[in-house]
Amino acid sequence: MEQAVTKPIQVVAITGGKGGVGKTNVSVNLGLGLTQLGRRVTLLDADLGLANVDVLLGLKPRHTLKDVLDATCSMREVVVSGPQELKVVPAASGLQEMVKLGPREHAGLISAFSEIAHNMDVLLIDTAAGISDEVVNFLCAAQEVLIVVCNEPTSITDAYALIKILNQQYGLSRIRVVANMVRDAEDADVVFAKIQNVTDRFLDVSLLMAGWIPQDEQLRRAVQKQKAVVDLYPASKAAAAFKRLAEEVDSWPIPTIPTGHLEFFVERLVADYPVH
Repeated sequence: MEQAVTKPIQVVAITGGKGGVGKTNVSVNLGLGLTQLGRRVTLLDADLGLANVDVLLGLKPRHTLKDVLDATCSMREVVVSGPQELKVVPAASGLQEMVKLGPREHAGLISAFSEIAHNMDVLLIDTAAGISDEVVNFLCAAQEVLIVVCNEPTSITDAYALIKILNQQYGLSRIRVVANMVRDAEDADVVFAKIQNVTDRFLDVSLLMAGWIPQDEQLRRAVQKQKAVVDLYPASKAAAAFKRLAEEVDSWPIPTIPTGHLEFFVERLVADYPVH
């Protein structure tokens, strides 16, 4: 019997330059928005020191990616089911040990991701805050980078600093922006324009507006209840905005990957890690 051709997996990394911009909230609710479009979504919590996807969703994972690297359990055992069929790979504070892995461990990691690849259409990566090597490596390994920005000087400055590194040091030429916690579409345009004005002057990068999420009291309530707003308050303004964002992400072209599996992502992730 002929093996079915596997569709390439869409790999999107969500980042923020700084903490407190609502990056994990965007990751979780975007993931749920995509599941509602019929996509099989896995969310990788790549905040290695401060795992928070499981906290935001009130999940209690028994294992993390560190256990996979230690060969104490399989990737299937690590994956936790969230609301609406969203799958979560919980963070591992020891993941930076990847830099010390030999070829056998690299192969093991690739095969671990491939173990769950047939069960997903989209891999979302929620990175840590800041512009550390670990964060940048995840961003460079993804097909699309989505930067979450608020209408605050520090958020805009840090987002620009991250875009500059990705563009000048790693050659990324296309970066997408989502304006979070804004009043309305006009406010979102202002945020985007502030960054674009600087990138257009100093960088050779294509900056694209992916969408915006309004300030919403129901979003804050959902966080307090350890639920996603898309799940708890589906009729809220924030939930509607996340659904629009999911439709936008779903429309992005997916580069053709020869195997259609996640080897491409993990190989790039491992290759991009600096050797100390």
